[in-house]
Amino acid sequence: MTKAPTRRVLIGGLMAAAALIAARADVRADAVADFYRGKQVKLIVGYGPGGGYDVYARLLARHLGRYIPGNPAVVVQNMPGAGSLRAANYIYVSAPKDGTVIGTFSRDMPLFALVGNNANVQFDSRKFTWLGSSSSYGNDAYLLIMRADAAVKSIEEARRPGGPPLVLGSTGEGASGSDVPAVLRDALGLNIKVVLGYPDSAALNLAIDRKELEGRTTGLSSVQSSKPEWLRPNSGMQVLLQFGRTGRHPDFPDVPTARELARDDNARALIELVELPFLLSRPFLAPPGLPPDRAKALQTAFMAVHDDPQYREEAGKFQVDISPIGGEEVVLAIDRIYDAPPELRDTMRKILGEHKGGG
Repeated sequence: MTKAPTRRVLIGGLMAAAALIAARADVRADAVADFYRGKQVKLIVGYGPGGGYDVYARLLARHLGRYIPGNPAVVVQNMPGAGSLRAANYIYVSAPKDGTVIGTFSRDMPLFALVGNNANVQFDSRKFTWLGSSSSYGNDAYLLIMRADAAVKSIEEARRPGGPPLVLGSTGEGASGSDVPAVLRDALGLNIKVVLGYPDSAALNLAIDRKELEGRTTGLSSVQSSKPEWLRPNSGMQVLLQFGRTGRHPDFPDVPTARELARDDNARALIELVELPFLLSRPFLAPPGLPPDRAKALQTAFMAVHDDPQYREEAGKFQVDISPIGGEEVVLAIDRIYDAPPELRDTMRKILGEHKGGG
């Protein structure tokens, strides 16, 4: 006779507990909304206007505020410098740690921080509050794109001992535009000279158009959005190699991947290590130490944006790759970089040290 009342008491207790949990969740959600309501969130971009990172950032900024509780305005602030190292250090060290600052910088920064030789690195990549990445390179490719009238016109010519180098440009150390060519020199035996110090992607593209540079390494989606004329027939540009992929991109079936061109297993392992950052190709993050409820709100909002029909439509107009991953997946990719064999990290450190300054 006591079973029914006992069951009712148990069910009643569970319902009360569930209601209490839901109430607490509502309180937390309300607290986040109250914090953000009427505020402005700054989105720091580690490069100047017009490049691939800037395109992704401005696209996100136009939609993110609708998914953050309290609907704050999201404003882009460009902070170029040292291949986006300036922005990375600012977000980690100086930016408010209250959820009002988020940012994006070079995909290579986690690798650069681990194996680089730059004493100016002030961050631990694993301690950022990672929101996710808008692209995991599902439909993208990193291209070595050159002027067709460059002195070197093929991979075979670029490998010729004592031959003229491919003259490329980059923003600075720690950027894909300097790290990838350094690895291509070592792993593939290419003659490459990199000129560092360009402020942003737009400046690099202009230098190529003016024949100050012969080419650069850059993402296909970036070219599609900022220099689509380079991909047209008889444009005066040619693609020699693709990077960041396990296989050839369907748009470039006749262009070899770096993995295919690797001279041995050690070279291929080195290439695969440097390709890991492309899983977080367009990373977005916040400073470390955010209040957990605001961190969760930003992470949830970031992923929700990528399912938004308006966002998707606008991304299609820019022809950028949208293959998002969340913050947890970004952390797993960074862990894989940090778990690389010590001898591979030492090789990478040696390469970056030898080619420091674009030598």
